[in-house]
Amino acid sequence: MNATKIIGILLIVGGVLGLVFGGFSFTKQTTKAELGPISLSVQEKQNVNIPLWASLIAIAAGAAVLVVGTKK
Repeated sequence: MNATKIIGILLIVGGVLGLVFGGFSFTKQTTKAELGPISLSVQEKQNVNIPLWASLIAIAAGAAVLVVGTKK
């Protein structure tokens, strides 16, 4: 399997995952204050939304890469 097929498959899988889940979230820990041995840290939950159009473009681009990659 060559690199173009792998890239095409990854684009399609990423686009489908973007359609199914619509985004992802992660927790970011930041240190707000340090007073001697005492440290105050805060965990913030961040959400990243993946737009529908980005998922559709990724699927179309993956399919195009697969079609063009097989013509050689």
